Amino acid sequence: MKKSLITLVVLAVLAALFYYWSRPEPVTVTVVPVERGVVERTVANTRAGTVEACQRSRLALSIGGRIDRLLVDEGDQVVAGQLLMVLWNKDREAQLQVAQASELSAQQERQSICISAQSDLREARRLTNLAERNLVSEESADLAESRAQASSASCEAAKARVVQAAAAVSAAAAVLEQTFLRAPFEGAVAEVTGEVGEYATPSPPGVMTPPAIDLLTDDCHYISAPIDEVDASDIALGLPVRVTLDAFRDQVFPATVRRISPYILDQEKQARTVEVEAELEPLPEDVRLLAGYSADMEIILDSGDNALRIPSELVVDDEYVLVVDDEGILQRRQIRKGLTNWRYTEVLEGLKEGELIVSNIGSEGVEAGAPAKTGRTAND
Repeated sequence: MKKSLITLVVLAVLAALFYYWSRPEPVTVTVVPVERGVVERTVANTRAGTVEACQRSRLALSIGGRIDRLLVDEGDQVVAGQLLMVLWNKDREAQLQVAQASELSAQQERQSICISAQSDLREARRLTNLAERNLVSEESADLAESRAQASSASCEAAKARVVQAAAAVSAAAAVLEQTFLRAPFEGAVAEVTGEVGEYATPSPPGVMTPPAIDLLTDDCHYISAPIDEVDASDIALGLPVRVTLDAFRDQVFPATVRRISPYILDQEKQARTVEVEAELEPLPEDVRLLAGYSADMEIILDSGDNALRIPSELVVDDEYVLVVDDEGILQRRQIRKGLTNWRYTEVLEGLKEGELIVSNIGSEGVEAGAPAKTGRTAND
């Protein structure tokens, strides 16, 4: 019996050693806790958006001609109506002066004819009174009356010629105005094409030529970005937007959807998109936007303020997560999702606050039911 007992002990020790040596090694995993916080359902642009000026006009003259005066430089601030460029226009100025002289002549002629008409009218009235008293013949009175009416008609014709001359002055002034390029709104000169002495050519239909002056507002901007067509139906005017700019990497600028394009943009070899514009809220004083900055917008469709959430990249097959239980064993847990975005996913069922889910697994891989050696992530 003593030998049997020793034999049993030896076998038990050997079995324990065999189990110890053959047991699976715990898998090293990194975990994060299930927590509560804000979860949003968002839509982002598919390609980089752009900072656009609220007003931008690529100004061009309606006629061609030699540049006579260039009154602004690139970067200058201008006000609405300010003169920017003038073409050579001596011939048109002379035409205007001719029209003004014709108007003055017509006015003087009208004055002379109307004075004569008034005199003829007074003469006709005197002869009519004398004819009633039989002091002059009725024929003389009739002739005087006819002459007065003819003079009155000549006076009206002279007035019409004055109006015609004034219209000719307006027409000559309009022709002269075609040689002037004025600012349609207050802004900054972005680009000037041409120098004094060069020939400025208007852009005919279908032919793209550089504008004479590129004018834009530098104190008012909005964001324009393409959104994939599959998300277009979820977007509505007034939705809040978060805007990020490559030029200001660490800042987020709040905005609001102000316009949704009424059609889908279909370009060859590109995904179909809808253009969405967002109006920025007042910017900090130290932020100066420039038209053309690249921008990204994230439109917030829905939001939960105190939702049970996990990082979105930890959801496997769109419905599972790996959970480390109290005994250090990995479990594959099915969940029901709520709101989700690229960063967080809301968990409606399947997890509790504080449970640990796997965020990173060692290179050897793992299967559900394996023991785990855990370590919190740096941000926990």
